Amino acid sequence: MNDPIGDMLTRIRNAQARHKSTVSTPASKLRAWVLDVLKDEGYIRGYEQSVDANGHPALEIALKYFDGTPVIREIKRVSKPGRRVYLGVSELPQVRGGLGVSIVSTPKGVMSDAHARAANVGGEVLCTVF
Repeated sequence: MNDPIGDMLTRIRNAQARHKSTVSTPASKLRAWVLDVLKDEGYIRGYEQSVDANGHPALEIALKYFDGTPVIREIKRVSKPGRRVYLGVSELPQVRGGLGVSIVSTPKGVMSDAHARAANVGGEVLCTVF
């Protein structure tokens, strides 16, 4: 697999299109850090470590809905393996005028764009969520 973050985001999109309550994805630290940001921002209920049928570690993501519609309306991968996108703190994008969130990998960890501005750090923009 070339793009594990893109794979996880696609699994979330597909599961929400089918109105699933949970979705499973292979476990990694970076995926867990991205899920921590999504949980802190209120886009998912949470996640927990589990083991899949083959004995490999996995993450079970509990998706969040409001009145039957998914809370995540749009989730896009920005920085891809073929084209990395690094931005300084002053260049970090605001998603839909601040209603959405950008997830940024910084030297101080993976965080939302608002936290990155508060910490005065830039980094790689992993994805945007609205």
